[in-house]
Amino acid sequence: MYYVEKTIEISAAHNLMLSYESKCESLHGHNWEIKVYCRAKELNQDGMVTDFTIIKRIVKDAFDHKYINEVMDVNPSAENMARWICDRVENCYKVSVQESTGSIAIYERD
Repeated sequence: MYYVEKTIEISAAHNLMLSYESKCESLHGHNWEIKVYCRAKELNQDGMVTDFTIIKRIVKDAFDHKYINEVMDVNPSAENMARWICDRVENCYKVSVQESTGSIAIYERD
């Protein structure tokens, strides 16, 4: 099994829609650190699991310097961002999304 990990930093804003009162319901931004993990039993024709440039492009094009609420059709929590990214990157099995130091959400496929 081959594995790759790509770390991407983005700056983006969002506001959460919550069932309780929270300051996170107001528009705010983060400098996010996103880690994308991919794996494959065999390498592709280019000798790669998934090209690092493609992973970066998918994440940056979608989220960097964007209002995340306009990108996703679900509540833009770090957990939902992780799932959204994992669904779009070839061979991805896990994504971690850190919105601030010590606050990390992870989505991993079964």
